Amino acid sequence: MIGWLLAAPALAVLALAFLWPMAGLFRISLNRTTETGAMEVALTTDSYTRLIEDDFTRELVWNTVTLAASSAALAVALALPIALLVRGASPRWRGLLALAAVAPLLVSGTARLVGWMAILGDRGMINALLTGMGLSSGPLALINNWTGVRIGLVESLMPYAVLVLLAGLGRLDPKLEEAAATLGANRFRTFLRVTLPLAAPALLAAWLLTLVLGISAFITPRLMGGGRVFVLATEIYDLALETVDWPGAAALAMLLLGGLLALMILRGVVAAFFSASRAEKTP
Repeated sequence: MIGWLLAAPALAVLALAFLWPMAGLFRISLNRTTETGAMEVALTTDSYTRLIEDDFTRELVWNTVTLAASSAALAVALALPIALLVRGASPRWRGLLALAAVAPLLVSGTARLVGWMAILGDRGMINALLTGMGLSSGPLALINNWTGVRIGLVESLMPYAVLVLLAGLGRLDPKLEEAAATLGANRFRTFLRVTLPLAAPALLAAWLLTLVLGISAFITPRLMGGGRVFVLATEIYDLALETVDWPGAAALAMLLLGGLLALMILRGVVAAFFSASRAEKTP
């Protein structure tokens, strides 16, 4: 009882800041858009039916999931060496290296993307370097396409992956790696046969978290895509502010929210499964 009383203020804030707006959004999704574009108060699932039956919505879902899944996998793959470096550093430098790894989170995501647009542009640093070295006869298309969006998304997801991996790798017993080295295994074999299997739960957790963040990303596809990359978040924006189809935008937002909640529940189930498996193996 005392625990519920202590949690009551936080639960009230959560209800006002999240549940109440979500309830309002769900109510809007049940309204109807007339032929003139006006929103008519109603209780209908026409917006959900129209979105589910639309081939363009299915294409958006596929593009969004594949973009987020590939970007999350690449972000986790790039974050793993960083996490291992921080984990293996001396206590004197470990905190500083961890801070440097997550320092991009201290800078506005929009500012970082503007920097990437300057670097990857037709007259940016990378194209100037490639052209100057004779490796390219002309500027490469690195922005305003899926390549640019993927680069920006991987960079924005990496700090989150590093945080999750640091938390997961910090639970590993270094004595297991020392035992492998004592038995004659080199560093690569120790990593492949001991560290990597033990880090599998952390890798999966990092991928699921970055997958959720990638699916819900809006600024990166909007800026780095140059209006040529369409995902669920950008479609919600277009429906709400350009087409002015508020019920359709609300319905698509609710479908996206439902998918994200399902992924978060899956992440919790997977984490609980690995924790239970590890507890059973612990003598």
